[in-house]
Amino acid sequence: MSLPSPTTVPGPQALVPLVRGLAPREGYNPTALRGVRLLRSDRPLPRTPVLYDPGIVIVCQGHKRGWFGQRLYRYDALQYLAVSVPVPFTMETDASAEEPLLALYLQLDFTLAADLMLEIDRLGGGASDAQAQSMVSSPMDAALCLAVQRLLEALADPVEASVLGPQLLRELYYRVLTGPQGPTIRAALASRGSFGRIGRALQRIHADHASRLDVATLAREAGMSVPSFHAHFRAVTCTSPLQYVKSLRLHQARLLMVQQDMTAAAACHAVGFESASQFNREFKRLFGLTPAREAQRMRQSFALPPREAGSRYVSSH
Repeated sequence: MSLPSPTTVPGPQALVPLVRGLAPREGYNPTALRGVRLLRSDRPLPRTPVLYDPGIVIVCQGHKRGWFGQRLYRYDALQYLAVSVPVPFTMETDASAEEPLLALYLQLDFTLAADLMLEIDRLGGGASDAQAQSMVSSPMDAALCLAVQRLLEALADPVEASVLGPQLLRELYYRVLTGPQGPTIRAALASRGSFGRIGRALQRIHADHASRLDVATLAREAGMSVPSFHAHFRAVTCTSPLQYVKSLRLHQARLLMVQQDMTAAAACHAVGFESASQFNREFKRLFGLTPAREAQRMRQSFALPPREAGSRYVSSH
């Protein structure tokens, strides 16, 4: 059977019933493929601090806006978001019970992406002097829309998800890596130069976030002076190293309270805070609620995904 030409592919609205069927509840709905989940929100969500894993967010219905530093990123049925390193930012969602937010989230598979990048380069499609960026918003084109449609259709059937899913996921990654922002995304994932050094420092911070993290040590491991490390770190994450660590610890504490039913006191010490009063103060400053009230809100209104085994990073979504 011949496949339809991308020029005749329906727009993103054709994806809505497929996502609805795969995302029956609010929050994150898992799928048969590791690292692939569906997000649903039946209500608008005000500006909320988030910490994303590196990944790709494809919105099929509704709108999201993200503020990263001074930049606004809009992602909706016409735009998708690609995040190459874990960065804290603020997100706002437009949705309603009549038109819920429906989105596909792909946790970045670095092995798959690296394999594709090598093949693209080998075939002469990877030459570029694009500058690496932590986050990019890109237009959905017909070829990418078709790849998403095929993947969603396969996910609705357990046999197809198992047999066809991995190759359809590979096709989707290919469309992203060769799309309008593909060179920028490939430059970020190549982890070269100062961007790569900061990326490796972020991995270290996520692995050891509960330990005493010394900026001088992180700078030395990155092969930079402390002032240079601060400047490059801020350029990549839009925050300072110490602020990043604090934000990471607070996001992790919230996850521990919601997913493992920890008390605020236990979570405080588990993530490396030495002062409970400082933890409570910083938590309320970031999330707007006390730890207990925020954990209750999350349990009642939003299904968080379990942390993927072997994940390099802590994330709140």
